[in-house]
Amino acid sequence: MFVGHAALAFAAKRKEPRVSLAELLVATYALDLLWPALVLLGVEHVRIAPGNTAFTPLDFESYPWSHSLAMAIVWGVVGAAIVYVARRRMRAALIVGGLVVSHWVLDLIVHGPDLPLWPGAGSPRVGLGLWNSIPATLIVEGGMFVAGVAYYLGGSRAKDRLGSIALYALLALLTLAWVSGPFSAPPPSAAAVAWVGLLFGILIVPWIAWVERHRVMV
Repeated sequence: MFVGHAALAFAAKRKEPRVSLAELLVATYALDLLWPALVLLGVEHVRIAPGNTAFTPLDFESYPWSHSLAMAIVWGVVGAAIVYVARRRMRAALIVGGLVVSHWVLDLIVHGPDLPLWPGAGSPRVGLGLWNSIPATLIVEGGMFVAGVAYYLGGSRAKDRLGSIALYALLALLTLAWVSGPFSAPPPSAAAVAWVGLLFGILIVPWIAWVERHRVMV
């Protein structure tokens, strides 16, 4: 998923306003922020294979350290521990840890059978394959995104005009990047995909921080 992960972060912000939206988004995208670095280091492998699924041309050949269920749980525990040490709030730590693990659960819905349960050659690979249908993906993930953002908006307001502009520009960027994916030309290389993923991570955190400076939870 892509915007489906963001949906959970927006919803979680209303449930735990004391945790920044940037932290929540980093948590939901944590596995995808680890993955590009591991691809560029040659630890994990992806292949450009147009037609692999209807929604994406990416064939995730090997990504056990970022996207296996076991490692998702490990990264969730790490994220929760960091938040607890920094804030001494168990509720916030559990929410962040849960969001990290939720990434794997949501990916299970859309991916084909390529998600390992644990690192190692003997692990089963699972996935329910929603990406095999573009309309179904748009309906299910888009519905999640609309619901998550609507829930967040119901508990927040802009302090000034920038609070609306920054947020809606971000939502538009996320939506455009997601919707255009299946209708765009395949990326030129696995390295290009990884660099775009890293750029997304570098861009999203300061942008969300900008949004939060101009919005308040009510």
